[in-house]
Amino acid sequence: MPFIPLFIKPMIHRVLLSLGLFLCIYMNTAAQQPIPIPTPAQLQWQQAELAALVCWDLHVFDGEFYVQPKARITPVEDYNAFNPEKYDMDQWIRSLKDAGFKIAIFTVSHETGFFFHQSNATPYSMKAVKWQDGQGDILRDFKVACEKYDILPAVYIGTRWNAFYGVYDFKVQGDNEFARNRQQHYNQMIEEIVEEIFTNYGDWAMVWFDGGAHGPEQGGPDVLSIFEQHQPNSIFYHNLQRADIRWGGSETGTVPYPSWGTFPYPAIGAGESARKEIGANNFQLLKTGDPNGAYYMPAMSDAPLRGSGGHDWFWEPNRAHIIYPLENLVDMYYQSVGHNSTLILGVTPNPDGLMPDPDVKRLKEFGDEINRRFSNPLARISGTGNTVSLVLDSAQRIDQIVLQEDIAYGERVREFILEAEIDGKWTVVYTGSSIGHKHIVKIDPVRTGKIRFVSQSSIGEPQLKALSVYKIDPLR
Repeated sequence: MPFIPLFIKPMIHRVLLSLGLFLCIYMNTAAQQPIPIPTPAQLQWQQAELAALVCWDLHVFDGEFYVQPKARITPVEDYNAFNPEKYDMDQWIRSLKDAGFKIAIFTVSHETGFFFHQSNATPYSMKAVKWQDGQGDILRDFKVACEKYDILPAVYIGTRWNAFYGVYDFKVQGDNEFARNRQQHYNQMIEEIVEEIFTNYGDWAMVWFDGGAHGPEQGGPDVLSIFEQHQPNSIFYHNLQRADIRWGGSETGTVPYPSWGTFPYPAIGAGESARKEIGANNFQLLKTGDPNGAYYMPAMSDAPLRGSGGHDWFWEPNRAHIIYPLENLVDMYYQSVGHNSTLILGVTPNPDGLMPDPDVKRLKEFGDEINRRFSNPLARISGTGNTVSLVLDSAQRIDQIVLQEDIAYGERVREFILEAEIDGKWTVVYTGSSIGHKHIVKIDPVRTGKIRFVSQSSIGEPQLKALSVYKIDPLR
């Protein structure tokens, strides 16, 4: 054995100790997965919880039943049929405010190719119609009313289909010089239109390109770079390069549980452009997300208000009977907002330019019911760590619990239980996985004075924004 001087031995011990400590820290850090966190725009989107998609297009005024495949390939016979004689944008947005919507999205264009703003890029816009002597601007009015009623404005832009220009699924049909010239013209026109909408109307909380927006790589217009230049603080939805939120996989206004706010790919695609993994099993990946996904991309849950026994995104005559019953809308809320998703309800003004009275009434009922249920918890607490306990002033009956993570720090909880102290003993009343922005839990009624959250698995330290308990009476 080689001789080691005594004064060297303490130095060796310190080196070995430091090396061991370094290895422990390194291995612990390597074992921790990075936690995707939302941008400020994504955080604002999820905190809004309720968004209205206001659907209007020229075919609302033709008196015929809307058939989507036909509308995509048939130009509108008379665009001057657009003549909303009782037009009242204030009434639209006021009805959304009364329902509790925090975001409103307007279809500035859809499949007819008509644009509801003052455009210098396309003649097929508000300048073309006789209404208001061609000076009207529905998009401007929408933005002003949203700001008046403190609702975040967003815009939906249809570029994938344009019956007026003969564009189908992003493309001018044909493979010849004429088609290529038309495609180039269409792409340039769309880029100019998008720049108008992004620069002439201020900031948008979210921009939605209908069916996606193929970029130059796929032969389409370059809308993403225009967005990034002029709307950097907005939600982009979506093209093959980027999606800040994802479709929830159905138009039922619901997502299953769990529905994680993270996703394995930076974009979701559309139709045949989507990855096979995304479309598999009836879009299961879109519905559930992926807890290990590298991209923060929460699900949206969309459905038309007139969707009970039909599926009317746009107004049709004599269809008020298919407005969802109140109990269906409440259940939709539980299975969207309560499953870590944003609920998008489609609403549609009528040809007079008003939100129809039955729709307004149901929206108000919906807003009032959600407010009745959740505006006054019996008790609430926030906290960090694997255990967060809530002590009520006295023992009470509870039947619903609402959990919220502080998602500014990302989704951290992977498995958890909720326990209630019953007759002096902690009893498990619920076992779950995803929380995210909000998870609403229904339990069998229990009488208790103490509830606690216990994390059984997490990535990083759990950050609970709220643990709230309720006793909710049945729907009135």
